[in-house]
Amino acid sequence: MIYLVEDDDNIRELLEYTLNSTNLPAKGFGTPSAFWSAMKSEQPELVLLDIMLPEESGLSILEKLRADPVTRKLPIIMLTAKGSEIDKVRGFDLGADDYIPKPFGMMEMVARVKALLRRAQSTDQLEPEEYTVRELTVNPKKHTVFVAGQEVVLTRKEFDMLCYLIRNRNIVLTRDQLLNQIWGYSFDGESRTVDVHIRTLRQKLGTAGELVKTVRGVGYKISDED
Repeated sequence: MIYLVEDDDNIRELLEYTLNSTNLPAKGFGTPSAFWSAMKSEQPELVLLDIMLPEESGLSILEKLRADPVTRKLPIIMLTAKGSEIDKVRGFDLGADDYIPKPFGMMEMVARVKALLRRAQSTDQLEPEEYTVRELTVNPKKHTVFVAGQEVVLTRKEFDMLCYLIRNRNIVLTRDQLLNQIWGYSFDGESRTVDVHIRTLRQKLGTAGELVKTVRGVGYKISDED
C-alpha cells in the first residue's frame, strides 16, 4: 500500500487514480491528521509526501517518520513546488529518498515510485545483519554505528553514505554515484555536497575515519588497506 499526503484535491485524486490503475494500491489523505490516523492501523510500503500542508508541514512529518524506529527506513518521496531549493535540501538532509518537483508527469511519478520500491526491496533481501571493518561496526537494520565499542551518532545522510560505502567495500565510488544513490538522481546540487558529508563523517568516526579513503580525481571508498 502507498500513502500519499496532498491537500490539493485534484492532484491527490489524480495521483491516487494513476497509482491504483498501474497496480500500485494507494490511499490519499488531505490532511496530516488523517495520515497519522491511518498509520496506526496499517503501515504503507512507501509515502508520497507534499511539503506545503495544513496542520503541519511535510518536512515535519518526514522528521517524525525518520525518528521512529518503526518507520525509519520507510521509502519517502517528497513533492514540492519547482525551484524550492531550500525545501529540497532540507528534505534530503532529513532523510527523504527522492524528490519530485511540481508540475510532474504521472508516468514519471509511477517510474520513480517503482524504482524506489525495487531498491528498498532488494536492500532488505540482501542486507546482512551488520558490517565490520576493523574497529568499525555498522548495523543497517538497527541503524547503529559503533567504533571500538562506542556508539557514534550520524545524520541520516551520513549513515546512508557510510552504508553505501561499506556495502561496496574496496570499490571506488565516484561523487556522482554517491549523489545519485544518497540524494537521488533528481538532486541538482554540487558534488561538493559529497565532500562536506565525507569530511563530517570522518570526524564523527574518529579513529575509524581513516577507513574512508580518498581516491584523487575519482571519489571515495572504504578500505582497511593502507
